Amino acid sequence: MPEGHSVHRLARQFQDVFAGARLAVSSPQGRFTAGAARLHGATLLAARAHGKQLFLDFDNGLVLRVHLGLYGAWSFGGDASFRGASSIGAPRRVGERETYDDGAPVAYDGPPEPVGQVRVRLVSDHGWADLRGPTACEVLTPEEASAVVGKLGPDPLQSEGGPRQDESDPLQAGAGGAAEFVRRLTSKRTVVGQLLMDQNVVAGVGNIYRAETLFRRGLSPWLPAKQLSPEEAGLLWADIVDVMGDGVRDGKIITTRPEHRDTDPAGQVLPVWPDNAYYVYQRQGMACRVCGNPVALTDMAARKLYWCPSCQPD
Repeated sequence: MPEGHSVHRLARQFQDVFAGARLAVSSPQGRFTAGAARLHGATLLAARAHGKQLFLDFDNGLVLRVHLGLYGAWSFGGDASFRGASSIGAPRRVGERETYDDGAPVAYDGPPEPVGQVRVRLVSDHGWADLRGPTACEVLTPEEASAVVGKLGPDPLQSEGGPRQDESDPLQAGAGGAAEFVRRLTSKRTVVGQLLMDQNVVAGVGNIYRAETLFRRGLSPWLPAKQLSPEEAGLLWADIVDVMGDGVRDGKIITTRPEHRDTDPAGQVLPVWPDNAYYVYQRQGMACRVCGNPVALTDMAARKLYWCPSCQPD
């Protein structure tokens, strides 16, 4: 499932290439025909993200909400003026990905024929976007969209979107950032490894960021959150903000520090991506980059959990 940084990158791409454009909206698959008809011909005013939720605001007073889930992905294309990724999403067989087309721009005569089960197609004069396989795709009023966000925890990347026009709107103002995260986390007896995956505690963190930030802070996934001091919880929040901000910038998750990356027999550091990207995620049985002991794998709340028992003792 795409984590929060990918959805913020999606919002940025929609803002860059579609904002201010009148869009033809359709549902080639047919499962979103009524919703598409409500948006067809409207102009996109803004694109924004909160956690794993994408919101597209239109000038007819409606909002398209999309949650990609495990299988959802957007693909894009257009003329030479259309810049950005050609695909952002989470095809399950390969995991989260973001791809770009190479080579010189080709002549653009409009969008291609839909391929696969395209739930929603958005078309401007200069480009198109196709959505496949989302968990959620619905048309909301601004009040309904704000109610969705109001139920979520704070988004570590909320400040990435630039200045907010209305601090009273949770869709823009988030849920109070660090202080709210600390309050929500430390008020619960549930273990911290489970709470970091709870979108009502912090919006946008998924399995990779959960495993990696807990390792970076030396916190056991089985530590009851109520036992965290406000200072420890605040430092965890700050680290989440840092690594997710890097993900927005780089388009991929890289959490390792330079001094902990693997080298080849000649002493040259191996490529950061993908050889040196993570500390523990999907490195079960391999030597911990810090202590050398094996990285462990188990299940927590039906999700795979990666951690180093030596660096993150109970």
